[in-house]
Amino acid sequence: VQCLVLVDNVIESRLLGLVERTKEHALFVFTHRRMAITGEDVTLYDIFPISNDFAVVEVFKCLSRDISIGADTRVRLNFQDGDLEVRLPFGSHSRLFLSEVNKAWSGKTCQGKVKREGWNELKREGRHDLVRQSSHTASNKATMLAMPQFGLRDNLIRCELLKNEDIYTYLENFSFFIGTYNVNGQTPKESLRPWLGSTSTPPDMYCVGFQELDLSKEAFFFNDTPKETEWMKAVSEGLHPDAKYDLVKLVRLVGIMLLFYVRNEHAKHISEMEAETVGTGIMGRMGNKGAVAIRFRFHNSDICVVNSHLAAHIEEYERRNQDYKDICSRLLFRQHDPALVPLTIMKHNVVLWLGDLNYRLSDLDVDDVKDLIAKKDFETLHSYDQLKRQIDEKAVFVGFVEGEIGFLPTYKYDTGSDQWDTSEKCRVPAWCDRILWRGKNVRQLHYQSHMDLKTSDHKPVSSLLEMGIKLVNEESYKNTFEEIVRSLDKMENECIPSVTLSRREFHFIDVKFMQHQAETLTLHNDGQVPCQFEFIQKLDEPTYCKPWLTANPAKGFIAQGGNVDIDLEVFVNRSTATELNAGRQQIEDILVLHLDRGKDYFLSVLGNYLPSCFGSSIQTLCQLRDPIQEMPLETIRELVMNTIQTRPLIIDKPLDIPKEIWQMVDHLYRNAPKQGELFQQPGLRSEFVEIRDCLDTGMPDSLPGSNHSVAEALLIFLDALPEPVVPFSLYQQCLECCSNTSHDVFLHPQVVSLLPQCHKNVFNYIAAFLRELLKHSTHNSLDVNILATIFAALLLRSPTKQDLAEKRKTQEFFQHFLVQDLS
Repeated sequence: VQCLVLVDNVIESRLLGLVERTKEHALFVFTHRRMAITGEDVTLYDIFPISNDFAVVEVFKCLSRDISIGADTRVRLNFQDGDLEVRLPFGSHSRLFLSEVNKAWSGKTCQGKVKREGWNELKREGRHDLVRQSSHTASNKATMLAMPQFGLRDNLIRCELLKNEDIYTYLENFSFFIGTYNVNGQTPKESLRPWLGSTSTPPDMYCVGFQELDLSKEAFFFNDTPKETEWMKAVSEGLHPDAKYDLVKLVRLVGIMLLFYVRNEHAKHISEMEAETVGTGIMGRMGNKGAVAIRFRFHNSDICVVNSHLAAHIEEYERRNQDYKDICSRLLFRQHDPALVPLTIMKHNVVLWLGDLNYRLSDLDVDDVKDLIAKKDFETLHSYDQLKRQIDEKAVFVGFVEGEIGFLPTYKYDTGSDQWDTSEKCRVPAWCDRILWRGKNVRQLHYQSHMDLKTSDHKPVSSLLEMGIKLVNEESYKNTFEEIVRSLDKMENECIPSVTLSRREFHFIDVKFMQHQAETLTLHNDGQVPCQFEFIQKLDEPTYCKPWLTANPAKGFIAQGGNVDIDLEVFVNRSTATELNAGRQQIEDILVLHLDRGKDYFLSVLGNYLPSCFGSSIQTLCQLRDPIQEMPLETIRELVMNTIQTRPLIIDKPLDIPKEIWQMVDHLYRNAPKQGELFQQPGLRSEFVEIRDCLDTGMPDSLPGSNHSVAEALLIFLDALPEPVVPFSLYQQCLECCSNTSHDVFLHPQVVSLLPQCHKNVFNYIAAFLRELLKHSTHNSLDVNILATIFAALLLRSPTKQDLAEKRKTQEFFQHFLVQDLS
């Protein structure tokens, strides 16, 4: 936790850490730079063992805003060699830290004297190494929540401070330089100063995003690239020369990278920094497409910056829309207080969104586009822009603003020139690279491309934004805080919380695999005091609900007379489908809604699940000649039990392979042997739903959807198998084949021969299909490495967490079946 420490009668900022070593504890005090980002930024200053001589002798509140909003906690700690006065910032994070210190202290008083010499030896071992090797561990949240003085009061104070923010804050303008550049896998060949240093005065902050940083297979599959350092160095050297900047954060997902720099004098006002990534590639995981993002608080304003690379190709605007929605729903930032729900992108005062959004120009051929460009008729050209049309239809970026475009399309150029694409494909020029924002008090000063840079087939784009940031008036803040505390004291003494529920029973009809359903519960605070609610776990259950159910939000608080909508969401995925298919679980649960200092309410959740081939075992499906939803539920359950208990089969002759696998592979074999980016480009969510229903019901006779959607459905099917094609029991033998120093080529098929017959049939069938695809590699651009990487992760799943060495061995094992026919 960051704190203020009294050192030689001077208050200085320090980092305070509680460290455990062989059941002994000590407080580590670190000095740090303005912004402690990595271990290189902090230095171990001193170590204070928690021994019998240790005591917390004084705790009281102060109304200070040295660190963050709220009442700071001042603590004087006694040690054998003296005392230490620290001031911890307001909030549950600080109190949780103190509760952990108290636990360590109370435990030590029962254990006897601590050996101080061991801690002194740690000092001598090397303080920098201790910092770099340390890791963050989750705190004991249950301890904090059990303490009655924690939780509700803080949240109420935060809420009231937020409601009255206009009273104690004022706006001051700061400049943000936003830049985006798709570098097409190139290394830096020229100075970035014409782009990053193009403003007349130095910006206060830089948010610089790259896409396609590295196009190599190593970067794609292992998220490792030397180009990260090369481009970071180029950016640092290209920043405005008239100011000094600190690199606050770097976050990267494969080729998508975001760098955040601030002027030195502003770094101390940055807090609550978090970074997250989301892949939207095949199966929603691969990081060749997706987003990286940061969020932070600057003074009193919360800001989120997103750098995204959306789906390519002119006709794929619906997939770009889907990528955008996936990023918005899946990208969540954890809060420093673990009791608080994660923050979504839109839960910020300002959102800055940049990147290669890949929206193209529709309904114009290349000559018409170039003619309008020659006339500099950008207004007419912009009317054909897919992003503009999708925003106008409110399909994406609702509430976002983009400045007027007065520059040439930024894609596609011949590398090293300003010449439009002269390749055989002759791409239509487009504004792929964009910058948008969402929020109040933002004014754009410029929006332009930078034609001087010729490294890539894209041109970089920049936007200079003037942003009104909320600063705090200390005196007004103090008066507001004191008034809120007095008001809360009075309410807490007089009132008990109460809410009215809009309903208590929820029915989910015909729930399907990977198809979201939601019902809304509205809570109305009809009491005389703000209240805090939380769904709590029932006796002997690990969580508050079944794994297929979530409540969003699961906790929160409601102002007096206010309402909160809670979405009860049902979503069955690979981890829950198997139990529901087998009938061992039902769509049935009871939720307990608890009011802090109030009573509990009970909610009933009921529904029915439609069995699916997704999440069913290979052996069960081989016994089903009809679609699974045409079979009586009792028959399916009996088949599952027979598989588990290895009873005799119900039918005389089972299918060689599940008909569902045959349908998908046969469809791809006939329609997609030359399809580019097969198994690398995601399909459409709506088409997956149609494919799933076709496989589960037998209607229609042939599979719907694009080749990419069918290919992704096959991968999802394999991923959802409760027992992978290579059973868990044989996983280790597969790895040992690759560890064999003799490299005996016949060891691999010997292991496959041990598979259960239906599993062996599926393994050989898929391998044979993939070898057929490789015969068309000149058209589909597939190679052995790509296919081995994708399919090994599905066919040879580890029963435990898989490390990188195991991952490479599984790929090596499966490659043997792609390079030659060993059947």
